[in-house]
Amino acid sequence: MSTKGHFVWYELMTTDTAAAAAFYGEVLGWRARDAGMEGQPYTLLSAGEAQIGGMMAMPEAYAAGGGRPGWIGYIAVADVDAGAAQVQQAGGAVHRAAEDIPGVGRFAVVADPQGAAFVLFKGNGQMPPAPPPGTPGHAGWHELHATDWPAAFAFYAGLFGWTKGEAIDIGPMGTYQLFAIDAVPSGGMMTDPDAGQRPFWMYYFNVRDIRAAAATVTAKGGQVLHGPHEVPGGAWIVNCADPQGAMFALVAPPG
Repeated sequence: MSTKGHFVWYELMTTDTAAAAAFYGEVLGWRARDAGMEGQPYTLLSAGEAQIGGMMAMPEAYAAGGGRPGWIGYIAVADVDAGAAQVQQAGGAVHRAAEDIPGVGRFAVVADPQGAAFVLFKGNGQMPPAPPPGTPGHAGWHELHATDWPAAFAFYAGLFGWTKGEAIDIGPMGTYQLFAIDAVPSGGMMTDPDAGQRPFWMYYFNVRDIRAAAATVTAKGGQVLHGPHEVPGGAWIVNCADPQGAMFALVAPPG
């Protein structure tokens, strides 16, 4: 199966990479190691034997401009340059023009028309197969907090071919629209009044026990922002912030 349109990498930009590596190691069991990249320190994050993401220090200029620690997702495309052009044609923005990562692939940092950022990516080689759903330490859900989810869905459907899944009534906040990638439920979108002028993607990582994981978050200096609570289908989630302020979420199976 092609990885086109799939999330294939997750990257944290933070103010303290060593502290963040220790925190996520405790919460998710990730192992961290230096990538050995010349001129740009970069930490690789692994769940078991599988690399799932990376981490880098926040540039001073980014922090000075009001940037905050946060996660960003890489989405596979067949052609990064063409994808970036399509993003612009659809009303989005290109924050970092397409360029190569020697020996790895090509990427561009972009944003949807409402401002939520993500990365277009094409690797030089074959991407490893996705792990079974629910595998601990891997991403299990992708959630877009938008200012207008129907418009956001139209953008991503046009760009990646994502399709609509179940629409869930979430009361005063309206509809939580699930989306599928290659017919596999992969995330949800909602109109979030709290997103204000800063819509964003929230990434959920799989854990075995939601309450134990939430307790570890707080014990290791993070914050539990919302939950744990059960969601339709029986899974349990909790929304968190790491000690440096980057937001993330955890998801556990029913039980």
